[in-house]
Amino acid sequence: MALKADDAKDRAEQMVLVTTRLTALIQEETRRIDAREPPLDGAQAEEKTRLANAYRLELTRIKHDRSLIEGAGGDLLVQLRQTTEALNAALAAHEIALGAVKMISEGLVQAMAGEVARLRQGEANYGASGGLSAPSGPTPTLLDRSA
Repeated sequence: MALKADDAKDRAEQMVLVTTRLTALIQEETRRIDAREPPLDGAQAEEKTRLANAYRLELTRIKHDRSLIEGAGGDLLVQLRQTTEALNAALAAHEIALGAVKMISEGLVQAMAGEVARLRQGEANYGASGGLSAPSGPTPTLLDRSA
């Protein structure tokens, strides 16, 4: 959804509002990750997605046609630049938090897979032919709090 603005000043003001609200939502999601709380859901998650798409579309439009914000005035453009820098800082912190969650999740999955593989190998037993016999049948896997 692209912004519907009357002029460059209106567009820049709307971009400041979108950027400010998007920054707040990103910061809240980062706070939740750090506090090990569930991520944004429901209306907040939808709002974040909607604002991110609007922001991306509007930046693309402005990149192709600079006249969309050129007449907004120096102070408003400075404010837009500052809110954009704040958004970029929030996104960088969010990326770090998500990277940590990803690393921990992947480590847990690898540890569980290694334990399952170790349990499935079992002890080496000799079969009737004199060679090592493979485990017969399925091996139950139990994941509990100690896993």
